[in-house]
Amino acid sequence: MSRLHKHPESHLVSRIGWLRAAVLGANDGIVSTASLIVGVAAASAATSEVLIAGVAGLVAGAMSMAAGEYVSVSSQSDTEQADLAREGAELSAQPEFERQELTRLYTERGVEPDLARQVADQLMAKDALGAHARDELGISEVTAARPIQAALTSAATFAVGAAMPLAMVLLMPRALLVAGVSIASLVFLALLGGIGAQAGGANVFRATLRVTFWGALAMALTAGIGAIFGTVV
Repeated sequence: MSRLHKHPESHLVSRIGWLRAAVLGANDGIVSTASLIVGVAAASAATSEVLIAGVAGLVAGAMSMAAGEYVSVSSQSDTEQADLAREGAELSAQPEFERQELTRLYTERGVEPDLARQVADQLMAKDALGAHARDELGISEVTAARPIQAALTSAATFAVGAAMPLAMVLLMPRALLVAGVSIASLVFLALLGGIGAQAGGANVFRATLRVTFWGALAMALTAGIGAIFGTVV
């Protein structure tokens, strides 16, 4: 057995499709729901009103995330399919030109011209469209758009994220609601940033600082609006 079979590799880029949607959904769930709760609470609303607003925000936000992700990622998928169809037509009409184009791409990456030509010939003989999709268009199985996966992941993680500050409404007394939800939500955001960075192989400190800063800013602005105008804008 070769060493390659004994040394399987798992690259983090394979997670990029669902990880982006998951982090976006959970982050938005925490920030938007916590901001809504803090804004309503700062407007001197009763706990029951704060809870109703939070639940409504959770449901509406999860559906909005699912629809938004599905539409946006579907647009990406449509563009990819259109490019693949165009490339397929060009391969049928001008195979030699497409072979030269693939050869040039490999040459520009440092492959010797004769070897680049051989590589292009062999790849096109096996899967011409796949070779051009990968090396010319940058479309691969790993990075291809998956609308349903993105929609379901975003909706589910939004609901989980939104449930965290919402649970604080049930656990904290009314007098401590604004401060308690704000602090707890910042802790949740910090944990989310760390987990997302760890899963994606990124810098944990930078990711944690980024999500907590913008979350704190969003809650501060909404609390200020609630306190000044006595309502949520």
